[in-house]
Amino acid sequence: MVIKQKAMAGTMESSDCLVYVEPAADLQVEVSSVVMVQFGAAIKKATLDTLAELGIKQGFIKIQDRGALDCVVKARVETAVRRSEKEVQNA
Repeated sequence: MVIKQKAMAGTMESSDCLVYVEPAADLQVEVSSVVMVQFGAAIKKATLDTLAELGIKQGFIKIQDRGALDCVVKARVETAVRRSEKEVQNA
C-alpha cells in the first residue's frame, strides 16, 4: 500500500484518537497524547507495527491521542491509510 493523499480517521473523544496521514518522502510518525509519559512509546509501536503490516514505508502520520487502547490506535491507523488509498468508501 501507498499513502496517496491526505486522509484521517477517529475523533478527539475520550478513549479515542485522531489519525492524520499524508504522503511524504520518508516515514515520519508524530504522536501527541494526554498519556504521553506512560504510553507514548506503546502508541508509537502500535502505529509502526500497523504500518509495517500494511506495507507502508513512506508517509507522514500524526496521532492525537485521548487515551485510546492499542486496538483502537491500530484500527484508526489502518482506516486512515485505507482512506488515503480510497479502498474504504463512505466510511
